[in-house]
Amino acid sequence: MQTIQSNLEHIHQQIKDSERKFGRLTHSVQLLAVSKTKPKQAVLDACQAGQRQFGENYVQEGVEKIQYFQEHHNDLAIEWHFIGPIQSNKTRPISESFDWVHSIDRLKIAQRLNDQRPNHLDPLQVLVQVNTSGEESKSGINASQALELAAAINALPNLTLRGLMSIPAAVSSYEEQLQAFNQLKDLFDQIKSQYPQVDTLSMGMSGDMEAAIEAGSTMVRIGTAIFGARDYSNKQ
Repeated sequence: MQTIQSNLEHIHQQIKDSERKFGRLTHSVQLLAVSKTKPKQAVLDACQAGQRQFGENYVQEGVEKIQYFQEHHNDLAIEWHFIGPIQSNKTRPISESFDWVHSIDRLKIAQRLNDQRPNHLDPLQVLVQVNTSGEESKSGINASQALELAAAINALPNLTLRGLMSIPAAVSSYEEQLQAFNQLKDLFDQIKSQYPQVDTLSMGMSGDMEAAIEAGSTMVRIGTAIFGARDYSNKQ
């Protein structure tokens, strides 16, 4: 029977193999465990296997998990990443609870997160989400506008611009996956050349992780392959 620990070990080995295959430095690609819809016990099981970075898509669920682990397992020092679409009326709990936000695609959201970040917390580490495929159903700013948004975020004192995130269109061929990721990597390199703190390129999931690592991803987001199939009932 597969366990969360064995799943994590398998994924870490896949990442290590891809790093070696594409001449990447060892440990240059981080694993973000996407724990959305999963119970607190599953997160705890992953922590006991050594995982410390977790991604959540739903504000209320994520905040509840964060509060639980702060109260009952604060010694684990978990790093919480918000990776879902952001509504204006949900920025305060995100800003007050999470360590990272991957999904900023407009200045209004960045400004609200900045203004609502509590003074006693470190700046919120943020990524600009880019819509590389042009799909209307996908969140993210157009690539041509990303540099302008990055500059605006960089000027906000309670946010630290760390890089880019994308969820490309689902395509079947490896070559198409690689092409989409290479486009984002080119944009990432432009932004990185302007802002020395930029170091994070969040791209790649279970079905396209290898192509993402070849293109230069520094963080892959994996959920089902760690925790199993998700139950989306009662999600908002």
